[in-house]
Amino acid sequence: MSSNRHVVIIGNGIAGITCARQLRKLDESLRITVISGESKYFFSRTALMYVFMGHMKFEHTQPYENWFWEKNRIELKEAWVKSIDFTAKTLLFKSGENLSYDELVIATGSKPNKFGWPGEDLQGVQGLYSKQDLELMEKNTQSGVERAVIVGGGLIGIEMAEMLAYKKIPVTFLVREAGFWNNILPKEESELVSRHMREHHIDLRLKEELDEIISDPNARVKAIRTKSGEEIQCQFVGLTAGVTPNIDFLRNTELEVNRGVKVDFGFQTNIPNVYSIGDCAEFHEAPAADRKQVEQVWYTGRMHGETLGYILAGKEVTYQPGIWFNSAKFLDIEYQTYGTVPAQWDSENVKSFYWEHAGGKVAFRMLMDKQNKIIGVNNFGFRLRHEFFDQAIKEKWDGAKVISQLDKANFDPEFFAPYYIEIQKAFKDQFGGNVKVSKKSFIQKLFGASV
Repeated sequence: MSSNRHVVIIGNGIAGITCARQLRKLDESLRITVISGESKYFFSRTALMYVFMGHMKFEHTQPYENWFWEKNRIELKEAWVKSIDFTAKTLLFKSGENLSYDELVIATGSKPNKFGWPGEDLQGVQGLYSKQDLELMEKNTQSGVERAVIVGGGLIGIEMAEMLAYKKIPVTFLVREAGFWNNILPKEESELVSRHMREHHIDLRLKEELDEIISDPNARVKAIRTKSGEEIQCQFVGLTAGVTPNIDFLRNTELEVNRGVKVDFGFQTNIPNVYSIGDCAEFHEAPAADRKQVEQVWYTGRMHGETLGYILAGKEVTYQPGIWFNSAKFLDIEYQTYGTVPAQWDSENVKSFYWEHAGGKVAFRMLMDKQNKIIGVNNFGFRLRHEFFDQAIKEKWDGAKVISQLDKANFDPEFFAPYYIEIQKAFKDQFGGNVKVSKKSFIQKLFGASV
């Protein structure tokens, strides 16, 4: 490959940086430039909340030392792209500079949704996605905030609620659905999370929507009004009703866009030598039956970047999405999901097993098909091994086999309560069959640990 070849990546999130690193591993000769106006260095976006809470400094969120980029000859340019001349293969920056490319990768991520609410641009009203959003939130909550309102029941919303609660700022949480995240979580899991939020003194309002944000004389938020007519005094409003691909600067160009930049399974756009990956990419059709055309999850961004790295290095591969996986935290409850566990399912064709610990903070669900083959799993409050469920779902294990071997999936150290024993007993009670129930561990016997 020619050493004169220049690959330019717009965006230094997980997708863009994975692409740059994979490409460099496979090709020593080409020139790679990564552009971001948000930050010079790649950082862990999920760690922003810990910076806000004072648990770490922003520089601690960078997975790589600063020398890493020079050593691997990945050029970093801190700049905002204003427009792209696809014919001339040139980027124009807001600073007035420009940069030419041979191949372009668009990995510009997402931005918080706004739905045209009156007052959504007032001071003290914001989303939380970027480093700039974090800095604005630190400024907006520095003093004088007696109550905050969060709009929209997603993962960013619960992160923001935890951040505000840490600073002793009371939070009212407006969720228009009948349950928290109930378009993703089944009813029992949604109720578990809702209970947990209320136990943390978050004022969760289900089936409630924002109508307008009310201004004080200085163009700062002083209250919100709900659709039911209630007025809630507040000095901060978090807009967390989802995100949308960050591609406004690409609209009204020859690049084909819809919600995101339209791509095939090789991440190729309608323009030769222009690709798109991560949150801002939109497949022409879903890559699998249980997937969406826009994939806005950390681990899919990493897979996009890795796959495109191979493609740009001349390898003949296409995107293979694999078994769905995601993880998150609901305050201090960890959540993982493997395979397909929708909010609702056809009970004639899908069997559900659900176990919840008496304490109400630990739960496990497994869905199976008519032949008792595993389809997917949710677990809350304890960790299970990714490799175990990836294999079980790929190989379509019988549900009883999965449950019998659940001790092998247990990620937590042995001295933690072995919940899998109770899960095995509950599964045997519900479905019968040849389910092996693990014996209690030596440590549990020794100390009489309760499950």
